[in-house]
Amino acid sequence: MAGTAPQVLAIDLGTSGMKAALVAADGTVTGWAERAVPLRVLPGGGAEQDPRAWWDALGQVVADLGRAHPDHLRAVTVVCASTQGEGTIAVDAAGEPLTACISWLDMRGAANLRRQFGGFPAYHGMSVRRIARWLRLTGGMPSPTGKDPAAHMLLVRDEMPQVYARTASFLNVLDWINLKLTGRTVATVDSILTSWVTDNRRPGDVRYSPALVADCGIDRDKLPPIVACTDVIGTLSPAAAAHLGLPESVRVVAGAIDNTAAAIGAGTTGDNEPHLYLGTSSWVAAHVPAKKTDVVAGIASVPCAIPDRYLMTALQATAGANLTWLRDKVVEYDDPLLGAGHVSRDEGTIFDAFDRIIPTVPPGANGVIYTPWLYGERAPVDDPHLRAAFLNISLDTNRSDLLRAVFEGVAFNTRWLFRAVDRFLGAPVTSLAITGGGALSDSWCQIFADVLGVEIRRDANPLAVNARGAGWIGAVGAGMVDFADLPGLMRSDRVFAPTPAHRATYDEIFAVYRQLHERLAPVYRRLHR
Repeated sequence: MAGTAPQVLAIDLGTSGMKAALVAADGTVTGWAERAVPLRVLPGGGAEQDPRAWWDALGQVVADLGRAHPDHLRAVTVVCASTQGEGTIAVDAAGEPLTACISWLDMRGAANLRRQFGGFPAYHGMSVRRIARWLRLTGGMPSPTGKDPAAHMLLVRDEMPQVYARTASFLNVLDWINLKLTGRTVATVDSILTSWVTDNRRPGDVRYSPALVADCGIDRDKLPPIVACTDVIGTLSPAAAAHLGLPESVRVVAGAIDNTAAAIGAGTTGDNEPHLYLGTSSWVAAHVPAKKTDVVAGIASVPCAIPDRYLMTALQATAGANLTWLRDKVVEYDDPLLGAGHVSRDEGTIFDAFDRIIPTVPPGANGVIYTPWLYGERAPVDDPHLRAAFLNISLDTNRSDLLRAVFEGVAFNTRWLFRAVDRFLGAPVTSLAITGGGALSDSWCQIFADVLGVEIRRDANPLAVNARGAGWIGAVGAGMVDFADLPGLMRSDRVFAPTPAHRATYDEIFAVYRQLHERLAPVYRRLHR
């Protein structure tokens, strides 16, 4: 272990599975292990995961890290987690789960939400008066779809009354992991956000709002105490230490929800410094000094890991999901894309094949335009009825044109979103950090630079952004580094500059793209009513 810097065991729990890495205070990520965790999709809009499966998987990935990097695991002094958000677990007085985790995908509580918060006049079934109070105090409001803890808790109260009676606390995903690590029941300033019961008007003093708590329909004593993301909430419990193979002296820092952690992992901790996360979905986020909400565009600044700041987040429903759709629904297992035509199976993945094809098609995809709304949209318009489409296909169109159009379509949607982001931040963005799995594509990064007309700085290790964020939050909490130090520690492997010759082409297509939304939105509402 001699010479090994102190390490943070960074937990990264997403919907697809449990991951963990070892992260030093300078952001170096050593080791990576993961285990899949199943998602159960239920009739009536339900989606659940077994929290015990998370815990079992965590023990397995830490054991994997120990076998691969024993010296680094022995150097662990801090544990910190980044997790999926908007999940809900009812636990009893002993901290044992009474329910599976009701996932952020679960919509079963939508009707319960409308019953609890209805009134006249109403918007999406909820009282406008209540919405105004949520916006003023929290910066947002419950999702009418029922996909957050505000609805999940009401579902348990109304549909599982015996469980509700035995519930000591309702915990988000991060909160349950922290309970298992330390034996302490807490929520962080960002994990509690989507219960919509907090007064967020002072970023360093997020607290429960008595009026919102009284109105939420859930007993006050079932809501956990709130801590900052950087708070040391304890040391490993004896059971957790044994499960992870670590000393009981290891400290646990509270950590953050995934998009909060990604904003730290991207190194964008200064004011109004945005990053683009490009994964299955995508978002633009930036730390800002003030609480603010753009109701029309669906953008808000909410509590985050930096105690005296907020995080502006603008979410797009589907980004990389469009590429997964291409892979799973358009390209077949014996497709020439996987064979002699472009790339053989031993030369890389289908996404590597995509990246080789895109430069062979000129900007503008030979006239084909794609709208990437496979699952509706969140921002800059909140419209669940929107769907994807290819436009302007002719007899001359080939599949390579369609492929480039998909990559460009996601970038056009991001440009549309950036109009609202620029207004929110008060100045046009000129340089943008990009991270997440989609950033591995050189071609896509260049398309974003050209379509947005901004410099794109690529994270040198974009797949590790959440783990790095959890590591850095843990390091800040343990006094190993400060948030102000992180931009200087961030490593980019390439900068993509806009290509001036492509600007006119993309400006013209973007104008058409905006018209397509205006004209197609009523059609989609009619098709999906």
